[in-house]
Amino acid sequence: MADGAGPSLRLDKWLWHARFVKTRGLGADHAERGRVRLNGQPALKAHQAIRIGDVLTLGFLPQVRVVRVLGLGVRRGPAPEAQGLYLDITPAAEPRDS
Repeated sequence: MADGAGPSLRLDKWLWHARFVKTRGLGADHAERGRVRLNGQPALKAHQAIRIGDVLTLGFLPQVRVVRVLGLGVRRGPAPEAQGLYLDITPAAEPRDS
């Protein structure tokens, strides 16, 4: 987890840079509806500061994903650039018995 020092970026903007949402407005909406957790706590404000090392739990996707922030980004670039902003640490799903 981040220690609160260093550069930061708004949550809605980071979600948009990392291509988890199509618009910043959607990122803000997901945050305000409690669909994003920041380091285990609900992130209820779109302007919450995201820092490198933070862990986000994204509950608005078809499958809940947990990601660690690796970079903040300066623009919404192509997908390979966006994927470099995070590390997916989602726990593997347990196999189901048929």
